[in-house]
Amino acid sequence: MSDVLVLVDHVEGQVRKATFEMLTAAARLGEPVAVWVGAGGDAAAEELGRYGATSLLVADDPGLTDYLVAPLAELLADLVAQRSPAAVLVASTNDGKEIAGRLALKTSSGLITDAVDVQPGDGGVRTTQSVFAGNYTVVSQVATGSPVIAVKPNSIPAQETGGSAPAVERVSVQVSEAAKAARITGRTAKEQSGRPALTEAAIVVSGGRGTGGDFGPVEAFADSLGAAVGASRAAVDAGWYPHSHQIGQTGVQVSPQLYVAAGISGAIQHRAGMQTSKTIVAVNKDAEAPIFELVDYGIVGDLFTVLPQATDAVNQRKG
Repeated sequence: MSDVLVLVDHVEGQVRKATFEMLTAAARLGEPVAVWVGAGGDAAAEELGRYGATSLLVADDPGLTDYLVAPLAELLADLVAQRSPAAVLVASTNDGKEIAGRLALKTSSGLITDAVDVQPGDGGVRTTQSVFAGNYTVVSQVATGSPVIAVKPNSIPAQETGGSAPAVERVSVQVSEAAKAARITGRTAKEQSGRPALTEAAIVVSGGRGTGGDFGPVEAFADSLGAAVGASRAAVDAGWYPHSHQIGQTGVQVSPQLYVAAGISGAIQHRAGMQTSKTIVAVNKDAEAPIFELVDYGIVGDLFTVLPQATDAVNQRKG
C-alpha cells in the first residue's frame, strides 16, 4: 500500500483531535505516515500509533518553526518527491490551507480544501466538500499528482486502531532563503478560558445580536456542557465578543456534534460557518428567523429565559 502523509497538528507537543481524524481517513487510502514538525514528536508516537500511524517522520530542526509556513511546505514537498504518497492530508486551518496551497504548487498536484469526507475513489482519492455556503455538496477527485487535501476538523470520526507506537525516523530539508522571508520574532501564550478551542470542540454555543452584548447566559450554558463559545459577525462587529470567536464564512468554520445558536438570525454568512454541524439547535424570539430553516430543533423564546433554564437542567442531571 502507498503511504499517505498526515501533517500532525499540535500545539507544543499536544496533538489536536484533527490529527486523529486525518489518520483515520488516511487508513482508508493506504499506510498512514505521520509527519511531525517541531519538538516532542517521540513522546507522541504511542498516541499517534493508537490512531493508525504506521510510521512517524520527525523534523525537529528549529529552522522549520522559526519562520512562517513556507518551510513546512518545502519539507512536505521534499517528502512527496521521495515517497510519491497516495495523498497528503493537512488540517483545514488557516495555516493548514496555506501550507496545502504552497505544497500543491510545488508538486504540481491537485488541491482540495475544507474536505468533510475522504474515501478511496476510482484509481485515486474521492473527497466531499460542502460549498457555496453549504447549499451544495460536491464530490471531487484530484486528477494530477499526489492529492493535497485540507480536511475540515470534526468532519471525520476518529477511530482508534489499537496500533503500537510507530517507528520514528528523523527527516530534514534544506530550507530556501525565500522561505525565510518572514521570521517569527516572539510568541505569547493565549489567555486560557478553560473552554475547548472552537475547531476542536464537540459542542459549540454561539451568541448573536439577540444577546444585546450580554454573553453571560451563553457562556454559562456552554460551561455546563463543556462547550466552546462562538459569536456571530454582528456580535463581533459590535465589539461584544473577540473576533477570534467569530463563526461564519469570514470567520471560523466549525462542524461540531452539537451547535446551539442563541439570538442569531441565521444570515447566510453565519450559516456557511456552522451548517455542517451534526445537530443544530436555535433559540430566537423571532419565529420567522432564517435560522429555523436549518435547525434540527428550534425554540421560539427569549434566550435570557431559555438558556438559564437549560443550564440549570444540565447541571441537575450532572448531579
